[in-house]
Order: sequence, then C-alpha cells, then structure tokens
Amino acid sequence: MKYTISEFSQITGISIYTLRYYEKEKLIKPARKKNEQRCYTDQDIIWIEFVKRLKDTGMSIKDIRKYSELRAQGEETMAARLEMLIQHRAALENQIAAMQINLARLNEKIDYYKTAVKP
Repeated sequence: MKYTISEFSQITGISIYTLRYYEKEKLIKPARKKNEQRCYTDQDIIWIEFVKRLKDTGMSIKDIRKYSELRAQGEETMAARLEMLIQHRAALENQIAAMQINLARLNEKIDYYKTAVKP
C-alpha cells in the first residue's frame, strides 16, 4: 500500500515536520511520485517503528543515521548492524542498572522520611 506524508504521519504518530527532518537526516528515504510528492509504503512503517524504538532507548540520531546507512547497503552489513545493536544494548543495560541504584537510594530516603515524619 502507498501513503502520502499526511497519511503516514497519522499512521505512525510522527509529525510531518519530524518526518521531513528524518528524511533530511537520512533516517528514511521515501519514494517519490512523478510530481515529487513523497510516497511511503508498509515497509517504511515497519522501519520507522524501529527508528522510534531506537530513539526511545536513547540511541542518538547520529547512530541511527549510521545504522540506516548500513541497512541501505544491504545484507553484507548485517554483522556491523548487529554489533551496533549489541553495543547499544550494553549501554542501555548500564543506564538501567544506574537508574535502579538511584531508585533504591530514593526509596531509602522515602522510607526514612516515613518513619521520621509524625502524622
């Protein structure tokens, strides 16, 4: 199926402005009709959902662009893409571990105040 930028924006929940920015940053490359109007496909939906997940996990636009460039080069870059994702996962796991420590310390402080503050 083919989608205009407006339809694609509605489907993905990404603003038209952001889609144009992603195109400028080479994260997505929609096809063009004869009149140069952008034309998105179901494959673009799958890809942009993955881009959104990468962003949600804190991957930088620079790294997403690098991943996208590797993806565009084809299957011979799968090992490099795998390594990028493994490194990103490790960084994310470190962030989660640090947040869990911070949460535990915050809970300790809340518990202290619960016992120190008299109702």
